[in-house]
Amino acid sequence: MAKKVQKKPGHTPEDAPAGIFINAQYLKDLSFENPNPLEAYKKDAEKPNIQVNVNTSVKKLPDNAFEVTLDIKTEAKNKDKIAFIAEVSYAGIFTLNKVPQEHEKPLLLIEAPRMLFPFARNILAETTRDGGYPPLMLNPIDFAALFRKQTEKEKKN
Repeated sequence: MAKKVQKKPGHTPEDAPAGIFINAQYLKDLSFENPNPLEAYKKDAEKPNIQVNVNTSVKKLPDNAFEVTLDIKTEAKNKDKIAFIAEVSYAGIFTLNKVPQEHEKPLLLIEAPRMLFPFARNILAETTRDGGYPPLMLNPIDFAALFRKQTEKEKKN
């Protein structure tokens, strides 16, 4: 028989295993700009050059809960003309249970965004498709590498 582990955000039963638990996830913000939609339908239209920027932030909540937000901004250009700009801010509320403090930051900045990414990716794909472009299918993101890079940057400062 399965046990119900989570009842409300931040509430973890005594016998719950150690780890990270997702209590909720939601779309915080979505923006799509399509300044030149007719350009996408030209026969000689080139495949746009797409830049992707990713940022993750953590906000402490009561009862050992955290809001983790994954921000993804994409900008597609054909030569110097912007084809589209798509931005998504997708978040989740996570609870850490019996996690040593030195493991909190990696869990919140690597594992939590890894759980949120497929949903944010899907939203971007559907949004770009609805904007008249092929669905933007982002490759998986190495959140561990991003975490290491951020940690190294913090050590230098």
